[in-house]
Amino acid sequence: MSTALWLRFLSGPDIDSLELTTTDVIEAIESVVDAHGRGSTVFEPRMHLVPDNGGIGHFNVLRGHVSTLGERGISGIKVVGDFVPNYQHGLPSELALATLYDPYNGVPLAVMDATFITEARTGGMTAVGAKYLARKDSRVLGHVGARGTAYSNVTMLDHLFELDEIRVTSARPESREAFGERLRAETSTTVRVVETADECFEGADILVEASRLTEPTPLLRTGSVGRGAFVVPYGTVSAVEIDLLDVMDKVVVDDWRESQSGRFGALRAQVDTGRLTQQSLHAEIGEIVSGTKPGRERDDERILFWHRGLSVLDVALAHLVLTRAEASDVGTMLRYR
Repeated sequence: MSTALWLRFLSGPDIDSLELTTTDVIEAIESVVDAHGRGSTVFEPRMHLVPDNGGIGHFNVLRGHVSTLGERGISGIKVVGDFVPNYQHGLPSELALATLYDPYNGVPLAVMDATFITEARTGGMTAVGAKYLARKDSRVLGHVGARGTAYSNVTMLDHLFELDEIRVTSARPESREAFGERLRAETSTTVRVVETADECFEGADILVEASRLTEPTPLLRTGSVGRGAFVVPYGTVSAVEIDLLDVMDKVVVDDWRESQSGRFGALRAQVDTGRLTQQSLHAEIGEIVSGTKPGRERDDERILFWHRGLSVLDVALAHLVLTRAEASDVGTMLRYR
């Protein structure tokens, strides 16, 4: 007689009730980035599923395993949609679902809403990158983009740095104004809503491009990057000038194999045309966090960090969610078989 198998289902409200903190997220991300740098993960580049839907969106499929989580390690898969027009229907542009598995017998352990995980792991990776690559005295943050992962980016950077000013903008006035109000309710740092990307980035110490473009458009211009700046472009569709890397002292990615995969990404054109190669790359962020390679070495360095989203980050945060849920008996147990 076969043993009954059960898994835990965690809805968005279930995960909200766990009240994970910014510190929880950043520590989990930093730990798994360190593990990735030490070779304690199994990582596969993302795959894309592009339905015949007129180009309004696509799905990303991410797969990973982290040996350092729990007694047996944990394996996971996340499917996340990327549908820019969702705001017209009152929906997030990125809706995601994650599943976790026992790596020794394949038993499903959990199914969960991974929308928060997607937002938090992206902001957490931006923050971890900044911790090692931005100037410690960074005071001005310029952020283009107001939806999806924008909130996590800004609040987690604000958590790490003693910022004097946060500048934000996006394509739609109502979107950027609402984002500014949301941030003002969260932080005591001055938040300034501006109309253009040039205003947002000019003279900023940390420049984050998280736009939601449908066609390549140069929003992050080479001339906006001052000495000592830390630059994070990661929009799905490129919003950077083709010669952006020419002024960079160091270029860091989350994973070089991931940088080469798929048809999307902020630096897709730079990789495809040979402007960014494995030889010109300074490091993967895991090499820096684990101490194999240096991060920022001088205050005047211009450093760019391109992170496309490692599956192991999703696995790490999903494991954190599951662990907290088990401890608090949150969620719904579903019989698998």
